Amino acid sequence: MTEISKPAAKPANPNFSSGPCAKRPGWTVDALKDTPVGRSHRAKIGKTKLEDLINRTRSVLGIPADYRIGIVPASDTGAVEMAMWSLLGARGIDALAWESFGEGWVTDITKQLKIEDTRIFKSAYGSLPNLAEVDCDRDVVFTWNGTTGGVRVPNGDWIKSDRKGLTICDATSAVFAMDMPWDKLDVVTWSWQKVLGGEGAHGMLVLSPRAVERLETYKPSWPLPKIFRMTKGGKLIDGIFKGETINTPSMIAVEDQLDALKWAESIGGLKALIARSEANLKAVQSWLDKSDWAANLADEAAVRSCTSICMIVKAPFFAKLSADDQAAAAKKIVTLLDKEGVAYDIGAYRDAPAGLRVWGGATVETSDVEKLLPWLDWAFAQVKAEFEPKAA
Repeated sequence: MTEISKPAAKPANPNFSSGPCAKRPGWTVDALKDTPVGRSHRAKIGKTKLEDLINRTRSVLGIPADYRIGIVPASDTGAVEMAMWSLLGARGIDALAWESFGEGWVTDITKQLKIEDTRIFKSAYGSLPNLAEVDCDRDVVFTWNGTTGGVRVPNGDWIKSDRKGLTICDATSAVFAMDMPWDKLDVVTWSWQKVLGGEGAHGMLVLSPRAVERLETYKPSWPLPKIFRMTKGGKLIDGIFKGETINTPSMIAVEDQLDALKWAESIGGLKALIARSEANLKAVQSWLDKSDWAANLADEAAVRSCTSICMIVKAPFFAKLSADDQAAAAKKIVTLLDKEGVAYDIGAYRDAPAGLRVWGGATVETSDVEKLLPWLDWAFAQVKAEFEPKAA
């Protein structure tokens, strides 16, 4: 590789973290000026804002009118575990894992809930298991988009419309960036700090009528913590899905999410959000297709994530390095770009192959992605000069 000069232009917003993600373009703290701080979330003003958040979420995402939408504690993790602890155990389970979050749900099912009738479908980072082997007459637990693996489910064609089981989908880095087939999904979860760049600690839980029926007719054999309970006397606690949250939400975080939803509406809703994210993937992939040192972790184009875009180093010398040196080289790229104020928090997930992970969600401007790419070449050139001799 010939010597590469330091690029002149820098991204206007260097925040490419995969969670919490970049704020929407133009965001300032002034967006929070109408927050009812110091007020109860159960006061009329609090309830009104929480209900408004639910209604705008339904509208932007096109969630069916008979699906319930709730705001729940503990981010996406809390929402997924709330669903699994409350719904699983009624029938056999097919659990899918191709990255760290899916692995976590498999662990919960097999080690915590200890459900013996569980089939596990695993695949390495950057690939999907064979979805055709999944039995949707069993309950199915899966991530739509692998935030740490850069791989997404291409569509919902593999899910039967007349399924007997429930589909429980962790969609935290997919919603607002990918088209979700709601008729194929019975439970969908996500967190505010992902695709719309909201603040942390809160999760969203969407239930289909079939999921509600399961809640009202099935009682798990294990005890449920109060924070997981969605029924009382065999009936759904309706207030949870009207903004009457189980525990106290941050009204600052609520105001911030409302601001993000209003921005989404202003640019054209879900179609525009998806287009922005896909444009970011296109920019990165066009660069990768010409790169002599970097490649997408996902070989198959149809399953490449447009949000968590994961890259590996394909340069021949890199493969000859020890695992520790590979990790150190990738970290050096991340450190260089951080120091230059060009890109923050773009290291690959700790359990994923050594490389980079650039967030391409809808709040990221494609112009910033395009400005970042030459900097990746520059940083790699510095790292190559330092680490290539070790591979000799």
